[in-house]
Amino acid sequence: MPNTALSFQTKEGVHSATINVFGRVSTLTGRVVQTFEEAVSRDFPDSLFQQSLKLQSIYQKSVPLRPGLYRLDLVIKDVQSGNVGVINTRLAVPRYEDEKLEASSLILADQIEHVPAKQINTGQFVIGSSKVRPRMEGDFTTADKLGIYMQVYNLKGDDKTHKSAATFAYTVKKGDQQIMQFKETSEEMKQTGDQVTIERLLPLATLTPGKYTLQIDATDSLSKQSITRIAEFSVKAPLETKTAANVKPGR
Repeated sequence: MPNTALSFQTKEGVHSATINVFGRVSTLTGRVVQTFEEAVSRDFPDSLFQQSLKLQSIYQKSVPLRPGLYRLDLVIKDVQSGNVGVINTRLAVPRYEDEKLEASSLILADQIEHVPAKQINTGQFVIGSSKVRPRMEGDFTTADKLGIYMQVYNLKGDDKTHKSAATFAYTVKKGDQQIMQFKETSEEMKQTGDQVTIERLLPLATLTPGKYTLQIDATDSLSKQSITRIAEFSVKAPLETKTAANVKPGR
């Protein structure tokens, strides 16, 4: 949500806005399987308020669902103004097959950091032990680091060591031109059973402004299977007053 669309009230030098988020997940036949409702607040001090109006606020909610096709309905209400926004979209939850190499979606983030043990799997943007805040539009500047987060499932373990033997190749392209490529192995990465988690921060200082594609190719050397995920992002020159990294989503 653009912060300019929110209605702020000022009290003791702090500008505050509150949004009510109501969500409903239903099957394609109309059976409701999940609902949730939450109030989300955005607070900015006087010193950051004008700069915050150039930015956006994002919201995240984890909802456990069985594999299948669903309909997601969201109703977003600004408490101060009474303005209401509605989003309706199709939601596909994949079914992962045993013995077949699988992967999550590829998240491009502007923040990836580990959380304290008491915050594991709790709070907005927390996946397991990491906070992964996505950059929704995929827009970055040369002063940013591109956060890369992806999980790979069903890696085959060695019969003796029970460890996987996989290679992950990262390729950045601008159009058809390859700009950057590097690799790493599962031995260097965060492993849990047959799952590997990719968590990387890629500096963008060497990239010229433009549109790019990130491709990750995961290859399981033991099962001889491969899987690919692709995401697009853009790089711009940094703004002198850029403050996105200093403003964190809050409730």
